[in-house]
Amino acid sequence: MGKILVTGGTGYIGSHTVVELLNHGYDVVIVDNLSNSKLEVLNRIEKITGKKPAFYQISVQNKEEMRQIFQKYDIDSVIHFAGLKSVKESVEKPELYRSNNIGSSRILLELMEEYGVNNLVFSSSATVYGVPKRVPLYETDPIGGCTNPYGQTKVDIELMLNEYAKTHPQANIAILRYFNPIGAHSSGLIGEDPQGIPNNLMPYITQVAVGKLPHLNVNGNDYKTVDGTGVRDYIHVVDLASGHLAALKKLEEKPGLVIYNLGTGKGTSVLELVHAFEKANHLVIPYVIAPRRPGDVDENYANCDKAWNEMHWKAKLNIEDACRDSWLWQSHNPHGYDED
Repeated sequence: MGKILVTGGTGYIGSHTVVELLNHGYDVVIVDNLSNSKLEVLNRIEKITGKKPAFYQISVQNKEEMRQIFQKYDIDSVIHFAGLKSVKESVEKPELYRSNNIGSSRILLELMEEYGVNNLVFSSSATVYGVPKRVPLYETDPIGGCTNPYGQTKVDIELMLNEYAKTHPQANIAILRYFNPIGAHSSGLIGEDPQGIPNNLMPYITQVAVGKLPHLNVNGNDYKTVDGTGVRDYIHVVDLASGHLAALKKLEEKPGLVIYNLGTGKGTSVLELVHAFEKANHLVIPYVIAPRRPGDVDENYANCDKAWNEMHWKAKLNIEDACRDSWLWQSHNPHGYDED
């Protein structure tokens, strides 16, 4: 069996996926420019799995350096995580997001074609659905109408992959639309380590819990939801990682292009998540109600039947597991991967 090339493999979702791959006997080569991750992740992966994957600090946008990886290794499949992912930054720097996210994906496809690599798992996002007309969201729902440039890059890459699949009948591509990843590895060794003030809810909660931030800002409490706060589909990152292994297995069937939602199929409100965290960890999280964020929708959760029917994958861990694992990670690593 050839190697699995994982771009962005030291990032939050990438690192958890690499752990699952190594634990299931896959050979992994990681490419990551460390723009949003730390080298220390590799040591932690080795601590968990007993294996150290090959690693190259390369930008996927650098075609010549990437070509050397394709030349050196017999690559069987690519899992493509690499990309910029801050919604807020994408609004400020839309061109950067377009050139980085779409450009790197195009280079990857060109090299896959050049070296006869047919299998690709692409890390997409539920943001491609834009403002949902109804929930739950199905894979057949229309995409586009995104509220930010980050989401739009995911739509554009999905469209590019659809075009590629049409002109390359030998290509097998799984597009995985993630909902909201939370949690950390149960060892407490790897987890989410955002730079600056977190944009995502769970690391914000854990940084309040660890005393780095004074309180949680709950953005809006007048949504049409159970308690007025936004409802999202929070999926444990280890379940999300196992979804990528299920997708690799699916690609062995040579299905052409397939699309799957990866979520739990259940919505949880911001305050429900806060209370679950408090309960799981016997802590109190002070919060204040802040203004809504532009572009936030009332509720957003997945129908995940297709992933179960076609890949035999479904989320196994619950919100409490994620709350407990997130706190274990944060409390053992108050400064993330930066050892002070």
